[in-house]
Amino acid sequence: MYDLVFRNVRPLQGLDPAVNETGFGGEALTEPSPLIDIGIQGGTIAAVGKLPDAAASKEIDGEGRLVLPPFVESHVHLDTVLTAGDPAWNVSGTLFEGITLWRRRKTALTREDVLERAEKVLRSLLSHGVLHVRTHADISEPGLTALRASLELRERVKPYMNLQVIAFPQDGIRACPGNAARLEEALKLGADGVSAIPHGEATREEGVLSLEICFDLAARYGRVVHLFCDELDDPHSRYLECAADLAIRTGLGERVTASHVNATAYYSDAYFGKLLGLLARSGINIVCCPLINSAMQGRFDAYPKGRGIARIKEMWQAGVNVSIAHDDIRSPFYPLGSGSLLQAAHMAVHLAHMTGREELLEALRMVTYRAARTLGTAGDYGIAPGKPASFVILPAGIPPGCSRSDRSAGMS
Repeated sequence: MYDLVFRNVRPLQGLDPAVNETGFGGEALTEPSPLIDIGIQGGTIAAVGKLPDAAASKEIDGEGRLVLPPFVESHVHLDTVLTAGDPAWNVSGTLFEGITLWRRRKTALTREDVLERAEKVLRSLLSHGVLHVRTHADISEPGLTALRASLELRERVKPYMNLQVIAFPQDGIRACPGNAARLEEALKLGADGVSAIPHGEATREEGVLSLEICFDLAARYGRVVHLFCDELDDPHSRYLECAADLAIRTGLGERVTASHVNATAYYSDAYFGKLLGLLARSGINIVCCPLINSAMQGRFDAYPKGRGIARIKEMWQAGVNVSIAHDDIRSPFYPLGSGSLLQAAHMAVHLAHMTGREELLEALRMVTYRAARTLGTAGDYGIAPGKPASFVILPAGIPPGCSRSDRSAGMS
């Protein structure tokens, strides 16, 4: 007997990249998946398949709905959420005005302020099926208010949500005196990892030094690195290559993540081809934030304007682990956002021209399995016996009876 059985739910074949390593099988969205039952015992998935009748005292009929593992938010700023318009609105819509506004707002941060706003957004994420979250807490103020509140929140939500906290030097490491020491203090307080923002430093050389400081701290404390990298419409912003090289030289490899990397859209094909090989060898993870970057980037371009999307399609096809995230939710950097990762994925497939069947499936991987890999939780994630009994059931499915030749079949 199980504690609970979910009946008649439909998994998405090929979603788990461990089962479909190539990513180019082309079968997952063209063949209907069989209905399955999921038996739960003690908070763990005990069985997946067709289970006998009366296998549990409580059963829920999924009625053929789609079942997915929980969504994974791999990059969000919980300290800045719900501050759009406070102290003023970002009129230009640029990154630089957003940073200026946040510098003013964070002087008024309190523990209660951060906890109230962050917990409200976590509940919104939870309502959208997000159970794994990596947040970035700004440490560019002496009291580490955002960092301390985020660590407190991590413990508060632990019974039902996995929250990771990255110490983030919004004002730079070299450009902001004291931030290197505050990064180390954050690690001593229990931060899960450290960050850098090399394109925000004064010079190219200072940016490289900031990366070296960040990697050295992560290596010494055994934590992860999650960088803000090349978030500019500038083909000369090339810190991603430095990050990949450091990931190799330090041995941190897949424990390194770089977010944004919008400048890749402006790189020449010759240089980008060289970079792709380095990225694939390094094991580095890439996080794309299509909602905010499509709104913020390209502001200085003449027409035709760039739209702030990194070359995620090419990186995925080269074997780089790519995930999709929010970044900001109603903050000085981006005034919108609901907490739905499907909305972020929806934006990505348009901007990255990923509307082929396998490409749509890959976009789902980028907010599930690939994002879990980015957070280092892939071993304890998925819909299989022995995994935590956490999953999302959506009112969607693959129409019964569709075949490979039925070109009209798809998500309902």
